[in-house]
Amino acid sequence: MIELKGIAAAGGISIGPAHKVGSEEFVILREVVAWEDIPAQIQLFEEALIKTRREIIELQKRISLDMGQEEAQIFDAHLLVLEDRMLIEEVISRLKKEQLNVAYIFSEVLKKYISVFSKIEDEYLKERAADINDVGKRILRNLLGREKKGLGDVKEKVIIVAHDLSPSDTAAMHTKNVAAFVTNIGGKTSHTAIMAKSLEIPAVVGLEGITVKVNSGDILIVDGSMGIVIINPDEETLKDYQGRLEKLKGIAEKFLLVKDLAAVTTDGREVMINANIEFPDEVPSVKLHGSEGIGLYRTEFFYMNRSDSPSEDEHYHAYKYVAEEMSPHPVIIRTLDIGGDKFLSQFRIPHEMQPFLGWRAIRFCLARPDIFKLQLRAILRASVHGNLKLMYPMISGIEELQQANRLLSEAKEELTHKGLKFNDKIQVGVMIEVPSAAMTADILAKEADFFSIGTNDLIQYSLAVDRANEKVAYLYEPAHPAVLRLVKSIIDAAHQAKIKVAMCGEMAGDPSLALILLGLGLDEFSMPPQVIPELKYIIRAVGFKAAQKIANEAMKLSTGGQVEEFAQGKLAEIVK
Repeated sequence: MIELKGIAAAGGISIGPAHKVGSEEFVILREVVAWEDIPAQIQLFEEALIKTRREIIELQKRISLDMGQEEAQIFDAHLLVLEDRMLIEEVISRLKKEQLNVAYIFSEVLKKYISVFSKIEDEYLKERAADINDVGKRILRNLLGREKKGLGDVKEKVIIVAHDLSPSDTAAMHTKNVAAFVTNIGGKTSHTAIMAKSLEIPAVVGLEGITVKVNSGDILIVDGSMGIVIINPDEETLKDYQGRLEKLKGIAEKFLLVKDLAAVTTDGREVMINANIEFPDEVPSVKLHGSEGIGLYRTEFFYMNRSDSPSEDEHYHAYKYVAEEMSPHPVIIRTLDIGGDKFLSQFRIPHEMQPFLGWRAIRFCLARPDIFKLQLRAILRASVHGNLKLMYPMISGIEELQQANRLLSEAKEELTHKGLKFNDKIQVGVMIEVPSAAMTADILAKEADFFSIGTNDLIQYSLAVDRANEKVAYLYEPAHPAVLRLVKSIIDAAHQAKIKVAMCGEMAGDPSLALILLGLGLDEFSMPPQVIPELKYIIRAVGFKAAQKIANEAMKLSTGGQVEEFAQGKLAEIVK
């Protein structure tokens, strides 16, 4: 028996045989092509590009329907690779110059691009090498007329073991025969982790050397909550985990019983449990899982997979639909948040050495008031159709909030001039995701109607951890004492100013931290819809005073590991 510790990517327990997935390699012969056959080779290349684009769009549609738009968005980067004129023109130019078969030429250009991106120090751009590799292999398969057997073709219940899983591979895991997956590399916020959570299957990543230690057919236990993988467990361990698995199934049934009830503690404190969405068609899932509103409506999707910018009416109709469908429940729309790990080609944002620290989110919007005010006008117009609120991302200080509000006032004046109706009293909130905003929360609270803590970036900036870099993924600790202290200071500042504070980052949907956040006084939690029933169950099973005591004890601990262990122990006492 071998026990390995990795990064917990998606919770739950699975037990089953391992199925190793190797990387797909292509051996492509170098063949001379007659000059008169060059046009046919170019046509072959163009047809492969077209076919690959159709495959990715079809895959995107299926993933959108099966798992949601956030997961489907992973393939936006793949579509951008297919539109890369430099890559396409280099292939055609070398084809004409060298007169070799297009499959060989493309494979050589592909290797060059992957090598260049892999050597870049910037972790976001380095990750693009994986996107290029994934798309490149699709193109090569289409050039060579090959078919790939995907993970969806697995005929028995297995646990996938791989060095890494491309978005295409992970998407194919939407099958009853994939029980879990484990990989050598990856982090908590990697695409594989996102997919696993949506598929509701356990996953452990960052297990260096797992592919060397495991053979296909070995029995594995995957504990996605603790980040543990056990290879060929002994009888006692196997029996123990089988008991835990049965217990988890029973608990999941309990969660569903409370999904439509209010999130009220045993001593009467009520908090709101909301959902995060990215697309209007996610609303049915929000309602199905018992959400009391939408705490984060991301709006970047309007700009994806298009060369032009969406019109004000396109924004308006999408917001109107969600507002009407969720009415009278609140819908909080986050204004455009691009940059960092979200690039939109039509805005031609220049490459930056540190994109997470650069021209992004509210900084971009304040620099482009034409784009910003168009969205603000659409939100204002839709505000008469339901309980809409708006919030600004990545505010770092009071001046940015004031500038944004001045543009909001201008948008109101423009609508008034046109005779269009809007809610003049629409609530305006601030996302607290920058340490400077957290430290000046008392100042921001004087001019904000509410706060929403964006923990993904707040943790990244506070702990100096690139959340996309698996080499430092172990340092990304939501339970770190510094993070808890920041969260407490934000909540205290908000409550002193008599405004409510929500949390919409991944931390809000972490069951192990729910009791601590509740005890710290968080008013609203916003998370992926499928997590809502569990959070409601936890909150309804505890008293607020007990949660306060748990939070106070947690705040005295010295490390994130200690906090996690303590929190999981307290949670285990409640969820039985």
